[in-house]
Order: sequence, then C-alpha cells, then structure tokens
Amino acid sequence: MGKRLLQVIAAIAVVFVAAQLVRPDRTNPPTDVSRTIQAHAGITSELVAVLDRSCGDCHSNATVWPWYSNIVPFSWLMAYGVNEGRKAVNFSEWAGYSPEQQRKLLAESCHDATSGKMPGSYTALRPETRLSYQDIDMICVAAQKAEVDAGHVQ
Repeated sequence: MGKRLLQVIAAIAVVFVAAQLVRPDRTNPPTDVSRTIQAHAGITSELVAVLDRSCGDCHSNATVWPWYSNIVPFSWLMAYGVNEGRKAVNFSEWAGYSPEQQRKLLAESCHDATSGKMPGSYTALRPETRLSYQDIDMICVAAQKAEVDAGHVQ
C-alpha cells in the first residue's frame, strides 16, 4: 500500500504542476479618473476610501493581484471573482452608468454590505477589507442621499 500511496501523491503533484500552466487573464484596464466614482459629485472622499479598501479589488480596474493569485486554484477563483465583480459594478467606470443605475447600484451596495454578502469570504484572505458598522452606514447614507437627491423616497 505504501507504493500505491506514493503513486497517488505523485499523480496529484503532476496534475497540480500542470495546472499552473493554465493562467487566467489578470488585467487591470486603464482608468480614466474622470469616469470614476470619486469624480462623481456628492461622493465623499471618506466613502471613496471605504470603497477602495473594501470593494476595489473586485469592483474596479485597480485590482491588487496578491502573490497567491499566481497559484492554482486561487488564481482561477480570484480572476473569476474579479470578472464577475466588475460585471456587477465597476467603480472605475461609474460615469458609464445612468443616474438611475447609479442609485440602484448604491442601494444594492448598501444591501450587500448590510447582509454581509460583500466583501464576503474575501475577508479571510484580506482582513483589512472587512467593513465596520460605520463603513456600512456610510455606504447606506450615500445610497439614501442619492435617492433623496433624485426626488425618490425610500
């Protein structure tokens, strides 16, 4: 049985090494600062700081790709998460959303932060991305302000 165990371990090692050759696309598209959420009127620098710290890796064009994003399967998971995150909302492309979409995205951000959906399990790898109650409140206040400014009542 010892020889069989060594064969299994060797096979797993070969598969692991071969998997390292399958690299996901890890890009950061160029960012036009005038299109970012920080260039948007009514967004405070404090809110931008929270969004950059807790949301920016998946929801902007300024993803920080840590060392473990070079190792399979983490590279695949992180690339997938970033691609999906940018599809959901990209704070680097904020000007590309209509005012109604912006209000909706802020409201969804409030809901996701309040429910703990975001930043989710990513905080296990990057604890600094955790949102405090004050951070969540800041996101929700911005969402409510956007609704009031648009003449909508929540």
